[in-house]
Amino acid sequence: MKTIGLLGGMSWKSSLEYYRIINETIQNKLGGWHSAKIIMYSVDFDEIDLEHQTKDWINSDKILVNAAKTLEKGGADFIIICANTAHIIYEEIQKNVKIPILHVADATADRIKARKIKKVGLLGTKSTMNGDFYKG
Repeated sequence: MKTIGLLGGMSWKSSLEYYRIINETIQNKLGGWHSAKIIMYSVDFDEIDLEHQTKDWINSDKILVNAAKTLEKGGADFIIICANTAHIIYEEIQKNVKIPILHVADATADRIKARKIKKVGLLGTKSTMNGDFYKG
C-alpha cells in the first residue's frame, strides 16, 4: 500500500473529510482493520489568508511548497491537496517535489467522463470560480 501525503489545513474541515473518505474507502475495499497509510501536513491557514489579504502571494506559496517538500521527505508516495483553491499553484508545488500530486480537476474530470455526465455544476471560492484549472 502506498503512503498518501495530505496537504491540508485550508480549512481543517475539508482535510478531515479527505482523511475520513480515504479511510472509509480503504476499509470498504480491504475490510478488517485496514486503514490508509497517510502523512498529513496541516498548514495554519490564517498565515496563508493573511498573505492573500496583503497580496503577498510569494510567501503564501512558499508555505505550501515547503509543506509538500516535508510530505515528500516524510515518505509520501504522492500528494493530495485538500482544498480546491490551493490547486491554483499546483504547478508551482509540483515542480518543487519529485513525487506526483493528484490534481483535483483531473480526478473530477475522470469521474465525470466515466459516468458520461454532460452538465456539471461547481461551487467554490471566488478564486476557484475565476480560475481556469477546472475548465482546462
